[in-house]
Amino acid sequence: MRMIFALIAGGLFGAGLYLSGMTDTAKVQGWLDVFGNWDPTLAFVMGGAIVPMAMAWQVAARRQAPVAGGSFPAPPEARLGRNLVVGSVLFGMGWGLVGLCPGPVVASLSYGGPGVWVFLAAMLAGMAAAPFVRRRLDSAVPAE
Repeated sequence: MRMIFALIAGGLFGAGLYLSGMTDTAKVQGWLDVFGNWDPTLAFVMGGAIVPMAMAWQVAARRQAPVAGGSFPAPPEARLGRNLVVGSVLFGMGWGLVGLCPGPVVASLSYGGPGVWVFLAAMLAGMAAAPFVRRRLDSAVPAE
């Protein structure tokens, strides 16, 4: 049952990314170009995602367990840590330079061309390297 919900949710997410223009690198880079030819339309995409998610969090807070079984994940740590800051910077750099992030890359694999596959390969290599880099950083500089 959980796999069916995951398939439906993933399909809806991918369709939403495509319909909103998030798989179009020029549109995403236009959103990020605030001092040039700025395209504000992705603000509506973010609002269209944030509002229903905020309502879903309110509903989930009143539930004992998820509908599909299992348990809710633990809430994230409230303070800003090194992992969050470094991850956010790397994510933002990749998104700004290429105009893609993990969700839209997967949604555009079938039509995105060779650049999408190069980005996917680089993303997977970064995901594979991240645990080794993190252990190295944690051993060199203890987290506060």
